[in-house]
Order: sequence, then C-alpha cells, then structure tokens
Amino acid sequence: MKVFGVVGWKNSGKTGLMERLVDELSARGFSVSTIKHAHHTFDVDHEGKDSFRHRTAGAQEVLLTSRTRWALMHELRDAPEASLEHLLSKLSPVDLVLVEGFKRDDHAKIECHRAETGNGLLAGEDETVVAVASNAAPSAETPVFDLNDTKNIADFVVNFTGLAK
Repeated sequence: MKVFGVVGWKNSGKTGLMERLVDELSARGFSVSTIKHAHHTFDVDHEGKDSFRHRTAGAQEVLLTSRTRWALMHELRDAPEASLEHLLSKLSPVDLVLVEGFKRDDHAKIECHRAETGNGLLAGEDETVVAVASNAAPSAETPVFDLNDTKNIADFVVNFTGLAK
C-alpha cells in the first residue's frame, strides 16, 4: 500500500482536498482509504445506543455491523495513542491510503495553505512536505499547486507514489 499525506494548519483546506482527491483517484480506478487524525476527543456513537453502552461498560473493542457497513471502535483507556504504522496495519489492502494529519510522521505529504490564515509554510522546515497546495503563490522549494487544482494534484500524487501505470 502506498501512503501519502495531506497536512496544514487549521482551516487550510485539508479536508476539502482529501475529499476531492478520494473522488478523483477513485474515479481513475484506484482503491483509496483514508486515515484522519483528530487533535480532540471524538465519538462515533451516541449515549443510549447499544454500542455506546457496551463501550462505557468497559469493552476494549466494539464492532458494530449491518448489511451495509461495519465499524470497529477501540478504546485506548490509558494506553498511548496508536502510531500511524499500527493504524495502517488495521486497514485492508488498497492502492493508496491518504492520511490527513500526522504531520510529524515520516511519510510524503502535500501541505495545504490558505494565505488568509496568516500561517507560514511547513514546507522548507519539513523535508517530508514534497509539495504545497495554496490559494496564493507562496515561495517554496517544492512544487506549488493551486489548492483547487485537484486533477494536477492527483497527477502529482499518482506519479510521486509510483501508482502511475
């Protein structure tokens, strides 16, 4: 499985780019999965639901299934946060895993940048950032794409990861 990341500061356009890349690459016939890192506590089930009750009762893992999908929730309790490598091992094989976040990990990434956020670039400080997608024209030593130029960004990802056939 190939792995490629999308990173950037808050409100830089990461999720939108992820969504467009999944759509574009899937339309090209590639199988794509995603991993999204959250910097906050989140819940995928809700109080009162059976899965929530199982989890809060102390279950280490709760697998929720139906005829259309299944989801596995794993409680860390007091254990350390799972590494990207460990999480990747949990996925079924696909052509490409797009990773949103995990900006300190050692995989190739494209940085999303919006001028109006006032944040500087990670590119230049981080050699794993191999390209920038921006709504401005920042000076970078890596390729710079228009943030909304999904086709050319997807071409770059396909070529960079070696998915090009």
